[in-house]
Amino acid sequence: MRGGPDPSRWDSWSSAPRRGLLAAPERSSGGHRLYREEAVTVLRVIKAAQRLGFTLEEVAELLEAGRHRHGRPVPGLQQRACEKLAEVDAKIADLTTIRTTLTAALDAGCDDLTACSASPCCPIPFTGLAEENRHAGTCC
Repeated sequence: MRGGPDPSRWDSWSSAPRRGLLAAPERSSGGHRLYREEAVTVLRVIKAAQRLGFTLEEVAELLEAGRHRHGRPVPGLQQRACEKLAEVDAKIADLTTIRTTLTAALDAGCDDLTACSASPCCPIPFTGLAEENRHAGTCC
């Protein structure tokens, strides 16, 4: 058994038992939580999965599926990893679009959102504005 690490580094130490991810730890005579090595491993898995973008609910489902696999591969992990990868790719595409637009706004000299909204050459995508309200002229 070992005591828990600095709680500021591992917020899952206290929330994992409440969420059903771990059994409640034993306590020392002084009231400190005592964790078995298996619990430390599970918490490392939880934190790694969170860094990969999985929510605690998704991690709980994956851990539960893993507990019932009895040595067989869990197809759910492969499927969920593919789904998570698709989410990551979509976020990267969105962020790439945002980056491209912000770079274009900087290059165009955009400095005032109100002025830019009226300029036809402004790269910021002001949606919902009637095209007739935009006028020609220097950008931003």
